[in-house]
Amino acid sequence: MRVPAQPSVVDAVVESAAELHRQARVAASDHGPGAAIRLLRHGLAGLGPVEADNPGRLEIRVRILVSLAAAEAEITSQEDGFVRLDEAERTRLLLPGGEIRRELGFIVVLQRALVMMRVGRLDESLALYNAVIPQLVAEAGQRSLLLTRTLVNRAWLQLQKTNPVDAHRDLADALDLAVEHGHRMLEGKIRHNLGDHAQLLGDIPEALRHYEQAASIFVTDGPGSLPLVRLDQAKALLTAGLAEEAARHLDEAIPELRGNGAHHLVAEAEVARAGAAILEGDHVLAKKLATSARRSFLRRGNGRWAEISELTRLRADAVKALADREKKPAAKLPGLLADLAVRLAGLGLRDEAGAARMFAVRLLIRREETVAAQELLAQVPKPRQTTPIDHRMQLRLCRAELAVASHRPRSALAQARAGLAELGQIRDRMGGLDLVCGTAAHGEELGKLALTLVLKKARRSGAGAKSLFAWLERTRAQVYRYEPLPVIEDPALARHINEMRHVQGTIQARRLSGEPVGKLEERYDRLQREATRLGWYTSQWGRPRPVSAPEEVVERLGDRVLVSLMGYRDTLYAVVVDRGRFRLVKLGPLAEIVEAARQLHADLDALAPDNLPAPLVEVVTGSARRRADKLDKLISASLAKTLENRELIIVPIGSLYALPWGALPSLHGHPVSIAPSATAWVTATGRRSSGPVLLAGGPGVPGSVGEVRNLRTVYPHARLVDGKDATSEAVLSALDGSGMAHLVAHGAHEPANALFSRLELVDGPLYAHETARLAKPPERVVLAACELAMSHIRPGEEALGFAGTLLASGSRTVIGAIARVGDKAAAAAMSDLHRRLASGTAPALALAEATAADPLRRPFLCLGAG
Repeated sequence: MRVPAQPSVVDAVVESAAELHRQARVAASDHGPGAAIRLLRHGLAGLGPVEADNPGRLEIRVRILVSLAAAEAEITSQEDGFVRLDEAERTRLLLPGGEIRRELGFIVVLQRALVMMRVGRLDESLALYNAVIPQLVAEAGQRSLLLTRTLVNRAWLQLQKTNPVDAHRDLADALDLAVEHGHRMLEGKIRHNLGDHAQLLGDIPEALRHYEQAASIFVTDGPGSLPLVRLDQAKALLTAGLAEEAARHLDEAIPELRGNGAHHLVAEAEVARAGAAILEGDHVLAKKLATSARRSFLRRGNGRWAEISELTRLRADAVKALADREKKPAAKLPGLLADLAVRLAGLGLRDEAGAARMFAVRLLIRREETVAAQELLAQVPKPRQTTPIDHRMQLRLCRAELAVASHRPRSALAQARAGLAELGQIRDRMGGLDLVCGTAAHGEELGKLALTLVLKKARRSGAGAKSLFAWLERTRAQVYRYEPLPVIEDPALARHINEMRHVQGTIQARRLSGEPVGKLEERYDRLQREATRLGWYTSQWGRPRPVSAPEEVVERLGDRVLVSLMGYRDTLYAVVVDRGRFRLVKLGPLAEIVEAARQLHADLDALAPDNLPAPLVEVVTGSARRRADKLDKLISASLAKTLENRELIIVPIGSLYALPWGALPSLHGHPVSIAPSATAWVTATGRRSSGPVLLAGGPGVPGSVGEVRNLRTVYPHARLVDGKDATSEAVLSALDGSGMAHLVAHGAHEPANALFSRLELVDGPLYAHETARLAKPPERVVLAACELAMSHIRPGEEALGFAGTLLASGSRTVIGAIARVGDKAAAAAMSDLHRRLASGTAPALALAEATAADPLRRPFLCLGAG
């Protein structure tokens, strides 16, 4: 009798080890090398001792050792990784000749190249790739997956070596292979690397587009490298000057990377987060993160990234020292940076070495060691195509500061002029409004240096006010000089915004019924972040217009007066343009003015409710008047003497955008327009369009329907959208092509993300982001809602918010509130305003007359062309 065959013990062992290997690869692909190591070691132990006569066990042992090498090189040390690869090669050679032995030979060599690349041995890694890839190409029919992966890895290596042409060639070939053979996850990785390639070349919108495509693949087909995508998105945002947004991305990604055990990527993310902290002025956090990252890289034998971390740490010290103008920087800091530059250059980190030298140069200049600074600056190489914009601006700044120290102010101004022009070219390539705004951060110090030089000349000689005005225009509110391009609809962005609208409406309803909304708020925040990411690249913002020359501003002003404010040290100055003359006026202490403006704003918020008790009204009104009187003496009284009845255009500094100018006694009843820049004002005055009047009323505002319908007596042919018809879609559609739009609804300014400031309508919010996509924005907009003239101020005095987005999108004039407004006060002000507008009174004068009756409870501003 024959005994039934039993399942092979050997097959079961091999199958178990293969399953553990598969699970480990999944964990590693999701950047969980710690979990991968545990699985792989378990699989290796299950195989027992090496059996030279068992090909099945030998094959899986080699595959496990190869995977273990990469994971251990990242988690423990590179030496451990190379030991595993040596063992894998010895084991492979025990296999009989044939296809499996040949394939594993490729895999062992390519994994060695990958480990070398990860630990910074780039030239050795490239040599191995260059030796193997031609053989894989010759056998592409049977090795498409291995060839695709190898091309991706070599492309990533070429990116690290800043060889963009070679990298793009490999990525394009790999993408064709991945799509042809259905390698979906590899396609995601390739698109991720295409994002890195675009970022290297400075094309930030294209980089962000590729990153989002990769992220969508990893989300739907995962697990994938989603935290790594977020890390690289954050780096792109730092390049665009968006430190807050980059910090939020990294604060999300770092815990996830840490949970996955991806220590190398955690350290890399810490370096990027330190860079964001430096831009935000948090030098303590920057040093802490950079130090932590450096320790992590040193533990893993990655000297290349350890030195990059050290550069970030010393950069935090340098920025802090340069910001303290009261004392000289420490003597040893420039030396530390110069020594680091030598080490960075030895590692092939050309741009990083240049950055270290440039910070050392600036510190030496501050220490009045001009000769040493000049010698060190001569060692900084000229920028290449791939040199980041912040490095380019830093080089311009070094040259300008050295020129100042050498008493060559004209040369310094020439450097500033050339640098800002170069920055403008970069800005013109940016995509969404956020990116266009954020880029100004990189030119902020260069602009301040130029303004300081010209201001000193104007103060010293009484001349130069015209030149100072021209420099102010070069350095502020650049986003408002772009002409929006035709709308490119993006279905994904539209879906996100519609879902945000639905979630926000649900939140409002549940709050009214006393239900919890925590999870809904988390979902809303997530949707907002995703919509923001899509908005960065869905379409370019617009074509640039030139900055208005002083002569053009004078011609357009006519009899009006323009005042352009600037802060220097602790003093507020104004350049006054009046009947062709430019003069510099010293106003008052800047910190005191900003604090008084903040307090006045708080008083107006407190005074807003309709039914405040009379004693409280009296107390708050008295406080507000005292602060308004103080601001009047410090700012407007000296300006108002020459105004007579002429219109005043004010270009404020960021901290004074929310100042209720009409509440200052000298300006009661006086026509005042607020503009982000003289160029923006000139552009707005040049816009002329005609269209119907729109009257729209949202829900929840007492009397809103009545207010809107009452305005029909002023505008009998107006289009009316109110009650249940006042949906976001209906109002947005009606806004497109309107000549004048009156919107009465609750509003909310969103300081953390100004493009999502909103107007509450029947079906949820109408966002500023959506108004930016109007084909024909209304010529005039009246926002009878709280706070919608508020702005979030970015570097370069770039103001973004609901009203600001309308102006940047092409509206000529926007009237809105910069504080809370009571419903009765708003209705009365709007009634007075529209009677005057309908009779032909210009918006600035109509608003001045409408608010003069009660300026403290009618904190409306006329923005743009008055």
